[in-house]
Amino acid sequence: MLNLTLNPLFHSDLVFAGGGGAFDDGVFGGHRALFLRNDHGLELGGSAVVTPAFPPVPGTALSTRLKRRVFANLDLAPDLGARIGTLTWYRGVATCLGLCAVTFLMAPGFETPIYGTAAPALTGAELDAARAQAIKPLAMGATTGYRVAATNLVAPLTDTPERPIISLDGVKLASGDALLSVLKRSGVGAKDAEQVGALVTKAVAFDDIQPGTTLDLTLGRRTDKAQPRPLQNMAFRAKFDLKLEVARNGTGLALKQIPIAIDHTPLRVQGAIGSSLYRSARAAGAPAKAVESFIRTLATRVPVSHLGSGCKFDIIVKQARAATGEVQLGNLLYAGVSSCDNKVQLMPWESNGKTEWFDGGGKGNKTGMMAMPTNGRFSSAFGMRRHPILGYTRMHKGIDIAAAWGTPVYAATDGVVQFAGRSSGYGNFIKLNHGGAFGTGYGHLSRILVHGGQSVRKGQVIGAVGNTGMSTGPHLHYELYKNGVAVNPRSVAFSSLRQLTGSDLGAFRSKLSQLLSVPVGRGAAKDSD
Repeated sequence: MLNLTLNPLFHSDLVFAGGGGAFDDGVFGGHRALFLRNDHGLELGGSAVVTPAFPPVPGTALSTRLKRRVFANLDLAPDLGARIGTLTWYRGVATCLGLCAVTFLMAPGFETPIYGTAAPALTGAELDAARAQAIKPLAMGATTGYRVAATNLVAPLTDTPERPIISLDGVKLASGDALLSVLKRSGVGAKDAEQVGALVTKAVAFDDIQPGTTLDLTLGRRTDKAQPRPLQNMAFRAKFDLKLEVARNGTGLALKQIPIAIDHTPLRVQGAIGSSLYRSARAAGAPAKAVESFIRTLATRVPVSHLGSGCKFDIIVKQARAATGEVQLGNLLYAGVSSCDNKVQLMPWESNGKTEWFDGGGKGNKTGMMAMPTNGRFSSAFGMRRHPILGYTRMHKGIDIAAAWGTPVYAATDGVVQFAGRSSGYGNFIKLNHGGAFGTGYGHLSRILVHGGQSVRKGQVIGAVGNTGMSTGPHLHYELYKNGVAVNPRSVAFSSLRQLTGSDLGAFRSKLSQLLSVPVGRGAAKDSD
């Protein structure tokens, strides 16, 4: 606090007071309160702003504050990605280049190596202690990875003891032919391996052993470490219904065949088709391959897209269930659709050495490219012949099929009617264009049931057998065109429909009844092969 006497007559003092002392920052500066001292003490007389008349003294509080304020805005390493082109940016570039130059000048040189020290190799007890704490003990049978180094109390052995028996479980075979080599790699001697091969081939051929088959081996004690261990026991599943075991007895190795009971119960899956036949059948538990075969089989009889969501599918698949729990699924045995207009019952049946799908009535699939144009017998072939009316030899451009007057005439395959009407010697004649290079002609008709430009389907009735034109009796004159030229119609196979009869039909229906008696799911009914 500073006391200044202004006038002795008033007996009062002028006092400048401020927080932090009478001299703030070394001057009277700043905003200060003005007090007057009188006989009664101090009273507030106003305020005054005192401006310093001299610069701040270095080292004082004011000087320190000014330095902080100046250096607070000084950025020695500015962001070179911002404010490009300003003085601050150029100062940052200069700082970066200067630091790089200093580093380069202080470096020993690119050609001068920097030497360091390497720890000396461990030997003796230190090496043993390091090995004991490394990962190597795990490969040597340790359970924790740590082994105490040997001390003087440890006595070295003259001979390392061996385990009396070694068990090797889950040894996989790449193929049956690799059995002998796998035994030798597992430590079995060549003599024992050859004896095992001879025993196994008595029960099953090597080719019949599936890849991935696992062996369970037991090797016994050997009297000499220079010799391989003797085979004590070997067991593996040679086939789905057979397990083989080779064991050593008093006289040597002997083979034991262990049959596995198999339940041949077909797997039957039923359900509603819904929005997707494939997804519905898979959701119901049908195997993927069986569903694919089921759809392909149905497509030969009815368009799958025409099956409504309310239809029910019926799938029966061949299945073998072992007593040990394994399951093998085989081929599709039955494909059926019910509960809708498109009812289908299909089952495979072998006849004349060929397996085909037949429906519940014993009818097979239609085969061949084109349908038979009418039901009758071939009365005249394609080629040169003596005309029965004209009496001279000329080219017969088609074949004649003798049939009763009015017998339906069918379209050989899908096509469009190119001509339908009267055509000189052909009488009533229809010509179909089947797209591409093929066309067909139908002559001597008694009736024409189609018109030009109409699309027809394979097997659709387009007319009737007659005797119009130059004809000696009711028959169908059928022609086949390739690129507009008449060719022999017999060169293209006509579709035929197989029908089981007699004993074959009876056996077929008996088998079908057995399949339809199988309960849904994994029932107890047996599949009779």
